[in-house]
Amino acid sequence: MKTSLLGAFKRTATVGTVALGATALLLTGCGQAPAPAGGGSTSGTDAASNYLGCIVSDSGGFDDRSFNQSSYEGLKKTQKDLGIKMKEAQSTTKADFEPNLNQMANAGCKLTFTVGYLLADATKKVATANTDLHFAIIDDNSIVLPNVKPIVYDTAQAAFLAGYTAASVSKTGKVGTFGGVNIPTVTIFMDGFAEGVKYYNEKMGKSVQVLCWDADTQQGVFANTFDIIQEGTKATNNLIGDGADVILPVAGPLGTGAGDAILAANKDGKDVKLIWVDSDGFQTAPTFKSILLTSVIKTMGEAVETIVKDDLAGKFDPTPYIGTLKNGGVGLAPFHDLDAAVSADTKSQLDAIKKGIIDGSITVASKASPK
Repeated sequence: MKTSLLGAFKRTATVGTVALGATALLLTGCGQAPAPAGGGSTSGTDAASNYLGCIVSDSGGFDDRSFNQSSYEGLKKTQKDLGIKMKEAQSTTKADFEPNLNQMANAGCKLTFTVGYLLADATKKVATANTDLHFAIIDDNSIVLPNVKPIVYDTAQAAFLAGYTAASVSKTGKVGTFGGVNIPTVTIFMDGFAEGVKYYNEKMGKSVQVLCWDADTQQGVFANTFDIIQEGTKATNNLIGDGADVILPVAGPLGTGAGDAILAANKDGKDVKLIWVDSDGFQTAPTFKSILLTSVIKTMGEAVETIVKDDLAGKFDPTPYIGTLKNGGVGLAPFHDLDAAVSADTKSQLDAIKKGIIDGSITVASKASPK
């Protein structure tokens, strides 16, 4: 039975656990929100000036224009706001993780942030050996220790909005995504994106296709690296060749390779758009402003500052922080220079969908969503 879009939005939509139906997914060629950061009452005190906050990157480094950079900038802002000391260690390979963490522990870091799922084993080992020190790991909740706080994000919720947006602006009827490495913190974006496209098709009677990811089978395209930028260019060129005109790379620094491929294709007459992840790419990757539709954001900086404030006040808590649309931990960035590409109707629909996800009438259920 045909229903209006408004009526459809009032129904519960369960995604990630049902068959795709009319949506064709093709593999072709391929806790509470952190309080707003502020000056903080401890700024300038002896406790703050003697406090050493530290951070260790994954192999993407602190200039990855993605989650490493956002976390690093969050700690830098915390240093300025609260008057703490700061120490950093940048990893270039997996072999650097444990030595870098031991370096932080030996330096007497009161709280060390480790950035990324791939640092889980090293974080657990070093935290177990240094029970008097605190650690917070971003994008992993596998560690259960009294001195480790997981910081995780249900990015499927925001990626759902990005998928709906992508489907609404696609002129070819094909959009695509690829990952860096097949790990939950990558596939959660791809799941949400695909299910957002599916939801658009169901509500609008369309048949936009998702290339290179199938949320049901969890099969798709991965570059198997976060380091080789050219692999992002290659994957994106394949997607463009197959007709995708909106592309979501979930691959850290490889997003720049994707952006380069899209800029080159558009010079040759294509009209392809890019969706960034983790940070607002309009700010962190300004080279791609002209092609950037939106970004799926994790507000890592705010979480970093709040956790430091709590630790400084003697309130460290190992309970995982889970960022959601409801608590502002994840979100969809503004459309910036491509605002005119998204219709007023679509913007209204996105508002309704966001409200539905927050109130539970729309369920976004990625296999990788944090519990």
